[in-house]
Amino acid sequence: MTNKTIGKYGEEIAQNFLIKKGYKILETNYRYSKIAEIDIIALKSNILHFVEVKTRTQEYFGKALEAITPAKLNQIYSCAMKYINSSNKAYKAYQIDAIGILLEKNEIKKIDFIENISL
Repeated sequence: MTNKTIGKYGEEIAQNFLIKKGYKILETNYRYSKIAEIDIIALKSNILHFVEVKTRTQEYFGKALEAITPAKLNQIYSCAMKYINSSNKAYKAYQIDAIGILLEKNEIKKIDFIENISL
């Protein structure tokens, strides 16, 4: 599998994970610019969730969630603000979440879910 294929597969896993937890998926791969993208935008209890997904096939170079840098969080935040400002709906709140997925032979070995991450 290529890195792009692994990433797409991880995003599908993350979507299913969120749906099972009661989230409604509103958008996937929402782009604000060439460099700012949000993997999943979901809604639960009128709270908007901007979810970054990182997928790895091994942890030799670090865990999946360690790849979310302050610069990446800034990009997600900017993109989230664009989405909120362009929406005609009012939400109770919003937050940035992260899902880290570890695959082993294309099977899910571990899913880490961190809610409301910040800089």
